[in-house]
Amino acid sequence: MYPKDPHRRTILRTAALLTAAAALVAGCGGGGPSTGAAPPKAGCPGVLAAAGAAVAQAEKADTSWHGPTTGPAAVPGKSIVYVAQTMTNPGVAGVAKGIQEAAKAIGWRVRVIDGDGTPAGIQAALSQAITLAPSGIVIGGFDPQLTSQQMARAEAARIPVIGWHAVGSPGPSEHPRLFTNVTTKVEDVARISADWIIARSKGGAGVVLFTDDSIPFARNKSELIRKELATCPGVRLLSYENIPIPDAASRTPQAVSSLLSRFQDEWTYSVAINDLYFADAAPALRAAGEPGAGPPFNIGAGDGDPSAFQRINSKQFQAATVPEPLNQQGWQIIDEFNRAFAGQPASGYVAPVHIATSENSDGATSWDPSGYREAYRRIWAG
Repeated sequence: MYPKDPHRRTILRTAALLTAAAALVAGCGGGGPSTGAAPPKAGCPGVLAAAGAAVAQAEKADTSWHGPTTGPAAVPGKSIVYVAQTMTNPGVAGVAKGIQEAAKAIGWRVRVIDGDGTPAGIQAALSQAITLAPSGIVIGGFDPQLTSQQMARAEAARIPVIGWHAVGSPGPSEHPRLFTNVTTKVEDVARISADWIIARSKGGAGVVLFTDDSIPFARNKSELIRKELATCPGVRLLSYENIPIPDAASRTPQAVSSLLSRFQDEWTYSVAINDLYFADAAPALRAAGEPGAGPPFNIGAGDGDPSAFQRINSKQFQAATVPEPLNQQGWQIIDEFNRAFAGQPASGYVAPVHIATSENSDGATSWDPSGYREAYRRIWAG
């Protein structure tokens, strides 16, 4: 079906890159076809330089705390309900864990209700949350527009709502009404994921993008990734795979087998809006005899769950992730609620993007910057 010999793969891949380079030099400011003995470089020099610099900055392991250091003392006796899009989504589950940890530290109660990844399940979960009359509700990884009636009920009951990956941008939202939305900037995550591919491939890659168009946040992220990849003409998007996250386990292996058959050695890189796609892709890649260290070289544009770090550290079908500091974001959500209960505005803090690889993760199984626990405890102590 396709060559399994790694030496042959290397020869074919090198030939493809050189062919792409020859065609691209004129469009990249090279002044026409090369007539010298040295082969032309793939990609556009300006794009490559910018991507390389951005990736180098994001790969730094600086874990110092740059978030809030002041705020209201802990408001006692509060209860929070976390409504999860699906707890099978590692990012959603990771934030839930951080919220539970932070709630214990501040002295509040937390309940998690799983929406099971379906519109009906999410609507029922949010309805149940409102019925419990908690002090606050978290929208965990789904579009509040899917639950407009329930959101109106929460507003009428004057229950503050905070989102995690609920809308496209961090910070407060009027429509839908959110005290704040906690997330990294999707533009930054999408750009750095694409830049990693551009920089690592030196401007010559065949890319498959895995996404879930049923989630507006994810659809927006994948569109931004696609646009950034297109800034380097030598990076070609081979396929856009729309697989809903709840169906990833059943559909991704079959999709990967089909992609290997269709594109063979053209497929050199993958990017997914969530790391879990590579957990489901790994068995199919392994069964096909593909090397764990790649190609294809895979990067997750979120969320950096422990299994993603394990794949990266062991070089098994994932090379990098752009992890959310999930546990830190759970603590931030509790702090934002405390500000809401104290009548203060949201903190405005947005975590910077980071790229985790086997070279900089130091064997860790999450991106958990230091300093935030101590900072929040000092704030809440008053």
